[in-house]
Amino acid sequence: MWFMPVNVLFTFMIGSLLGWIVVVITKPPRHLRGLIVGSCAAGNLGNLPLIIVPAVCKEKGGPFGDPESCEKYGMGYVSLSMAMGSIYIWTYMYNLMRVLSSPPVEIPQSLESDYDSCKVPLISSKEEEDNNKVGRWEKVKRRLVSLSEKVNLRTIFAPSTIAAMIALVIGLITPLRKLIIGTEAPLRVLQDSVTLVGDGAIPAMTLIIGGNLLKGIKSSGMKMSSIIGVLVARYILLPMCGVLIVRGAYKLDLITSEPLYQFVLLLQYAVPPAMNLGTITQLFGTGESECSVIMLWTYSLASISLTVWPTFFMWLVA
Repeated sequence: MWFMPVNVLFTFMIGSLLGWIVVVITKPPRHLRGLIVGSCAAGNLGNLPLIIVPAVCKEKGGPFGDPESCEKYGMGYVSLSMAMGSIYIWTYMYNLMRVLSSPPVEIPQSLESDYDSCKVPLISSKEEEDNNKVGRWEKVKRRLVSLSEKVNLRTIFAPSTIAAMIALVIGLITPLRKLIIGTEAPLRVLQDSVTLVGDGAIPAMTLIIGGNLLKGIKSSGMKMSSIIGVLVARYILLPMCGVLIVRGAYKLDLITSEPLYQFVLLLQYAVPPAMNLGTITQLFGTGESECSVIMLWTYSLASISLTVWPTFFMWLVA
């Protein structure tokens, strides 16, 4: 199971690289760079796998064995994938989009000319060179401080991230798990309550997806080339990279030969962008209509991608 968080991180890192290549090629406006990178990097690891995996397990003659045990272990894999994806989105992806979308600090030309005219050498070149050698660590510290100011650490404690952390703690600590999880657990009412709320989350998120797809499409300034770049990166290049990584990990004995586990790992590379990107753009106050356009195109073509790639994945792991 240790490879699952690593694999989710790979989807974010490789997607970020592909997204930056799309930005370099299509040259979108600066405030949309973070959105494009985020659309290529952050996948919907929540409600879609929760729908796909149980449906695949119930298919007769599938490669995953008994439907009951398949659904049991499959939901466990998907839950861990969803928890790690939530943490990465609100820590890594949120701050990366924030840095890429922030406007550059412009200095008025008059101030630059006044500054250049008032420069006076206060120390000799030799003393300046010595100070540069001594102050290298100070420069590194200043850059780290500047980066930490740009990174919003408060997003680490977003509600979804806190819920994922609590779930991981309860799942890893056996006494806590036996206290809450199970039909004979003393506090099983907590599990029943959370399950009841969680069962309604999937249809609610599906309705939210449909509502966000048509929001502000007419006022969008997204280039068609950028949309095509996101589709190619998300539905062609990223799944191909996923096949190479997962099969390479299997050949190196880093993961087991269990078909269901490998299928979930591969599926993480083929899902459409995460719906949390819409929430992030709303927090930034920019790119909301453009995010709706990207979601419309990616989720319109998701029916094709989520048919072709899972079929290939099942053949590959069988």
